[in-house]
Amino acid sequence: MGVGDPVLQTVGVTKSFGGVHALKGVDFELRAGEIHTLVGENGAGKSTLIKVLTGVYTPDGGEVRYAGETVHFRRPADAQHVGISTIYQEVNLVPLLSVARNIFLGREPRRFGLIDVRAMNKRARELMAELGIDIDVTAELGRLGLGSQQMVALARAMSVDSRVVIMDEPTSSLETAEVETLFRVARGLRDRGVGLVFVSHRLDELWELCDRVTILRDGEWVHTEPMSEMTRLDLVSKMLGRDVEEVRAEGATEFGSSHRQAGEPALVVSGLEVANRLHGVDLTVRPGEVVGLAGLLGSGRSETVKAVYGALKARSGEITVAGRKVRTGSVRGALASGVALLSEDRKAEGIVPDLSVRDNIALAVLPRMSRAGVVSEARIDALVDTFMKRLRIKASSPDQKVRELSGGNQQKVLIARWLATEPTVFLLDEPTRGIDVGAKAEVQGLIDELADQGLAVVLISSEMDELVEGADRIVVLHDGHVQAELDSTDLSSSELLAALAGDRERDSRPASQAPNQAPTQTEGQHA
Repeated sequence: MGVGDPVLQTVGVTKSFGGVHALKGVDFELRAGEIHTLVGENGAGKSTLIKVLTGVYTPDGGEVRYAGETVHFRRPADAQHVGISTIYQEVNLVPLLSVARNIFLGREPRRFGLIDVRAMNKRARELMAELGIDIDVTAELGRLGLGSQQMVALARAMSVDSRVVIMDEPTSSLETAEVETLFRVARGLRDRGVGLVFVSHRLDELWELCDRVTILRDGEWVHTEPMSEMTRLDLVSKMLGRDVEEVRAEGATEFGSSHRQAGEPALVVSGLEVANRLHGVDLTVRPGEVVGLAGLLGSGRSETVKAVYGALKARSGEITVAGRKVRTGSVRGALASGVALLSEDRKAEGIVPDLSVRDNIALAVLPRMSRAGVVSEARIDALVDTFMKRLRIKASSPDQKVRELSGGNQQKVLIARWLATEPTVFLLDEPTRGIDVGAKAEVQGLIDELADQGLAVVLISSEMDELVEGADRIVVLHDGHVQAELDSTDLSSSELLAALAGDRERDSRPASQAPNQAPTQTEGQHA
């Protein structure tokens, strides 16, 4: 097989889970001697496609071809056997074993039926030297940092004579020098005729490393093109499924006009740093103001609100609420200061599915509803009744299990839970995701109402029209940095799209002057 020949393909691949179509007739082609990136927002189908390619999932329809032949991988070992190696974002190694044992796990050199430790360590050192990685191969893996563990995972993949290497978010826990090492190794593999699939939410890395891009959206193939021929604005537009000229006309929301803002800031975030995630984020929100956080997947939107809420430990920075300093890294301290967070993932981080609507709403205020350890059922009943009416939560009764409600009503239950804490600052992470049009309009109207009542609101949304119409100001994040702050008055969705695409010059000029083109590779480096 020569360079440029297809080495791994999918033809019309479909995959469903419980009636939900994760992949819908996806065609994909990886060539020998190229680095091909898969991009798309959450739920686009990237991870599912990778798991089909590597034998984790069996496709429901279509076919997978390897070196031109149709293959049927029933388990990951089948894909590994033919020469497909995978490096995952989460290191999937054995922390109690040595670096060398992890590299050769299941393939250890043996002598007289026993593992030849000396030979194994020697081969591991040679491999590390070849990759330019300085790690003690006899050290216990679990004692190394995450970045070093990721480099060991890379070395393990390289120790096999692979024809395909799949890298799923490999740089997420790496420092700059380690990323450079990984890129150098990846280019070396490409030059040897290996085909690489590279997945990263850092758009800068795609232009620096990759030859071609395939875009997925909602489980479907959207577009494939050489990276050199695609601008950032084009890439982002196709990822989000938006025509930059029509975005504004497409999406009317139920948000009203701008909100009344008054008084000293309710929330001030200064120099917020979270290791490998946030780099000096500043944010100010006044009472009665809705501030939007915009950015692509991995930009730091959710990490920012989680750090403010104390769910992510910040290594530096200062947070004040209503003029009072809040201890970072403490959810209890944030709650006591008047900060509430509606998480992006309501099922994993929000609702308690087997508890009732009543219990889910009351969960955050139980200490306030009790005296001497005895909970006042009457007070809870009154509170729950108030919020079920106020938010128009549709349930047969407060005692109905919350998992039986629609997605929109589950979201309202969570909003009710946090409003019951009487917050000063409400952090809303994708509050309208996954709910029907009617519920979406109600939630948007509620956000307006909360702001009009003097609440300081931070709104994260992947929908540009929702941010442009719902927020008074929009802070654009890119790779953990604040890239721009935009006044939403007369801001168009196409101008916001240009900011999301990574136009560095927006910081110093009006949005209307932003160029509709990709920055050069030098401009595309991390800030």
